Amino acid sequence: MPDRLTVLLAMRPAVAGLVLPPDLLGRLRKTADVHGNIATDFHVPDVRDVLGRADVLLTGWGSPRIDAAVLDRAPRLRAIVHAAGSVKGHVGAEAWARGISVTSAADANAEPVAQYTVGLITLAAKRAFGHAAAYRRGEAEDSTDDPGMGGYGRTVGIVGASRIGRLVLRRLVGFGRRLLLSDPTLDASEATALGVELVDQDKLFRESDIVSLHAPLLPSTQGMVDERLLSLLRDGAVVVNTARGALIDTEALTRHCMSGRIGAVLDVTAPEPLPAGHPLLSLPQVFVTPHLAGAMGSEIRLLGESAVSEVERLANERQLTGLVRKDDLYRIA
Repeated sequence: MPDRLTVLLAMRPAVAGLVLPPDLLGRLRKTADVHGNIATDFHVPDVRDVLGRADVLLTGWGSPRIDAAVLDRAPRLRAIVHAAGSVKGHVGAEAWARGISVTSAADANAEPVAQYTVGLITLAAKRAFGHAAAYRRGEAEDSTDDPGMGGYGRTVGIVGASRIGRLVLRRLVGFGRRLLLSDPTLDASEATALGVELVDQDKLFRESDIVSLHAPLLPSTQGMVDERLLSLLRDGAVVVNTARGALIDTEALTRHCMSGRIGAVLDVTAPEPLPAGHPLLSLPQVFVTPHLAGAMGSEIRLLGESAVSEVERLANERQLTGLVRKDDLYRIA
């Protein structure tokens, strides 16, 4: 039987209670010795001492950065298990160079985002946000015979065959929808297996009724939805963004939405949050939420379940399922 693992938690203390409620923390303690201190700074004396004995860093939102200096003080460290999505903000390439396994709960976090996105797409197809605004003004109309209403037969364009993008696609198949996908990393055979039509971005923006963004934020994708692409959208089209706000040129989007030609459904913005009084916050065909799509409230437990399962696999010398490769760093969110 392998020796018991020593686990050090590294995240905001308020997050720890949501990620590891009592039953999950109890389950983790059956497998590993969990240190009582939660690391918010790896340089304080009591944390430095535990770091020297830690086999696993179980990280979450608010984790301090794990750089070479931290790893120098963690000679036993075997794994960094992240109870959230992206590890890009706190894990450096040094971890992979030292043979440390890095895993994340990105799959668990993707489910709430995909569900939220499909809900927004469904409401956008019904033009629900503009109609709700009209209803509040006492101007509700019967749109039963409006050919622009409804989701049946609509063309939905997905930008990015990411983990979340693929989940969204799977949920959209059917109901007469035409599904377009733009992703430079995919080939036609992979797109066919997903049941979508692989197209370039221009064609996707030109032919979609609804465009949903699921690309990572990279130097090459920052501001990619710009004036030119937005101008390709047909009148009445809607842009949905639950990925990263900076994928869109906010000034260009604002101009197009203020003209009334297109709508937008934004869970992320640039800047985030938008300043009070920003035009996008008051336009009837624009719906903005404060970054709600990812795991929230009761859903955060899903991240803890994923992380605890990974520690159990490590303790029992089984294959880890949420592994992040060093080569993934350049393209993940």
